[in-house]
Amino acid sequence: MGRILLALFLLVGFTVQAQPQLKGGLEAFVTANKVYPPYSLQNCIEGLVNIGFKLNKKGEVYYSVVRKGIGTDLDDEALRLIRLSSGQWEVPTGHDSTLVLIAPMVFNLSGYGCDLKTKEDIQRAIANYKTSEGMTNAVLNFYKNKDSVKYKPEEEARILRLKAELGYDEAYLKERINDGKRKLKQKDLQGACEDFLFVKHMGSKLADELIAQYCR
Repeated sequence: MGRILLALFLLVGFTVQAQPQLKGGLEAFVTANKVYPPYSLQNCIEGLVNIGFKLNKKGEVYYSVVRKGIGTDLDDEALRLIRLSSGQWEVPTGHDSTLVLIAPMVFNLSGYGCDLKTKEDIQRAIANYKTSEGMTNAVLNFYKNKDSVKYKPEEEARILRLKAELGYDEAYLKERINDGKRKLKQKDLQGACEDFLFVKHMGSKLADELIAQYCR
């Protein structure tokens, strides 16, 4: 895994000499580029995500992992942001590319009715997210394999009930597409296509034109 350098880019007001630095600073980069993920946004989930990553001599991110996360889609967004920062790091001469850097990313919300949420509500939402991941994957796998596997009618009826229970309605899928379009503007094609393909694999055709244009 390489040696670990705890680089407090966001939480500390100074940087150690000869450390890699993100142009403009990590806090400004996160503020400018984050797309607050839908589940955490709807459930007022905030907090700190620590991402471990490695940089090559050109300042490109070639490895990234969640070191300490929240357990919701905020972890995925933090990983996406590190991936998006690739090539924008100023790397000092002699930089050890095996070094694991730690980037703490703070996600905060203001408004959205979050003052009405209790700590218990939020902790319950985090727990529900972890529980629902398996059910979400069941829906995704059903529609990924629907054309190649002959399912019984009652199986699709079960999947439709599961989708409704998870809240993957048309409004949610349209918002997911909007998130993907925002990522396209950031030139994050991989992140955008992940959103568009999620919509497709939820059994919807809403993102088909975007997939044909950007994700082939």
